[in-house]
Amino acid sequence: EQVPAAVLEHLERLALVDFRDAEGVQRLREAVRFAERLHEVDTEGVEPMDSVLEDRCLYLREDDVTEGNCTKELLKNAREKIEEYFVAPPGNIPLPKLEERETFEQQS
Repeated sequence: EQVPAAVLEHLERLALVDFRDAEGVQRLREAVRFAERLHEVDTEGVEPMDSVLEDRCLYLREDDVTEGNCTKELLKNAREKIEEYFVAPPGNIPLPKLEERETFEQQS
């Protein structure tokens, strides 16, 4: 089943994943087929959960600062930085425009 180009573009922008090649499109199709199997599960009368830990009391920890003033040391871990900021996400892929996507779909 063909995945419309507009849907591919939307998914790429959400997930920052490149589906331009046939392998990427095939992986997406397999994921959709797997997800469609979830429709077979009978959830009639089952209330949605807020958390998988609903049966436990969850506590927040105190927000006490125990260390700090280590900006220079932290920035040593950055692959790329601008001034005192990390540049993220590293390796972000350039996403094709919709017209380029339609050209690819016609070729595959």
